[in-house]
Amino acid sequence: MKIVFIGAGNLATCMALEMQKAGMTIGQVYSRTEEHAESLAKKLNCRWTVKLSDIHTDANLYIFALRDTVIPEVIAQVAPNDGLWVHTAGSLHINVFDGYNARYGVFYPLQTFTRNRRVRLEGTPIFIEAKEADDLKMLRKVAIALSGNAQEADSNKRKYIHLAAVFACNFSNHMYHIAAKILAEQGISHEVFLPLIAETADKLHELSPADAQTGPALRFDQAVMKQQLELINDPAAQTIYKLISQNIFSEKISHE
Repeated sequence: MKIVFIGAGNLATCMALEMQKAGMTIGQVYSRTEEHAESLAKKLNCRWTVKLSDIHTDANLYIFALRDTVIPEVIAQVAPNDGLWVHTAGSLHINVFDGYNARYGVFYPLQTFTRNRRVRLEGTPIFIEAKEADDLKMLRKVAIALSGNAQEADSNKRKYIHLAAVFACNFSNHMYHIAAKILAEQGISHEVFLPLIAETADKLHELSPADAQTGPALRFDQAVMKQQLELINDPAAQTIYKLISQNIFSEKISHE
């Protein structure tokens, strides 16, 4: 199988390297930025281009690993071919390909990708969708080879999966950022809470998030919460503290 990557960012880099490790052939990389295209192509020992008109037309799979906002305009500029076109976005509908190529689908890894950090995809859920049943089978084989965890989800369900991921990953990381700022003001490294973060995540293998919840908000310990609010200097962080605390307690009450 020959694969072409359209995009050379964090997700494309991780996925392409992991696919190559799994024995798949990356034939070409496209990026509008020459430096990015050449850098990834060197790691993969494949060809690269910054011209959409120069994208190979003989590949089996074309992976559009780009920002959601630019995918439609890029798709419109790629010449139709016999390959299977997929995007990797959580909130973009499969029909974005409609009218541009006969075969298309979605290949969405539920994972976070950060520059200069290699992510191992083993076990990562990869949500797949395709216009045709045979292409869905093909994507399943690729996902199994890549992570061992292929799951079907249509565009509507995938939007909710992406929304949940924003809460679980992006928002939780912002909480870490706020916590790190509070500690930094006192000359304390954020590394002190790394074991706490690890245990918080690890216990979800055994408990539901609701059962794993702890803290003063769950008990609605007003004395502690009032004291902590007074320690927060940032008004926005104070608002976040109040809203989340109230939500935690409301969730507890609603399930009692």
